Amino acid sequence: MTSWDIRPSEVSGVLSKAATAAEGLSKAGQGVQKTLPSAAGAAGTISGMYCGPAPSGPVGAALAEFANKWGADLQYVAKRTAASLNGAAEATRKYVEGDLELAANAQHEALAEPKIDMPGEGKK
Repeated sequence: MTSWDIRPSEVSGVLSKAATAAEGLSKAGQGVQKTLPSAAGAAGTISGMYCGPAPSGPVGAALAEFANKWGADLQYVAKRTAASLNGAAEATRKYVEGDLELAANAQHEALAEPKIDMPGEGKK
């Protein structure tokens, strides 16, 4: 990186707005995670009411499959967002301190792929 020309106060304003948006996304994700299981259960079953405990029906199974995939994606987005916001803030702090090398390092580290550990996954 040969030169930087940023306005830290403007970076702070953008980071604040992005953090507010990320918080809204997080609340929406938590709401879906909370209500999706009951939606799957209410979707019906593939056996009648006189057959004992019924397995999940096709809609419930599809919702469960969606939730499994969606959960991993949501965790990825959350970690990527946090890394980006924290990296931009750290790079800006280093810029203000006059340490452009550490600012560039902070910016570079924020670009690393986040590691997602889903519950129940085995070691690979």
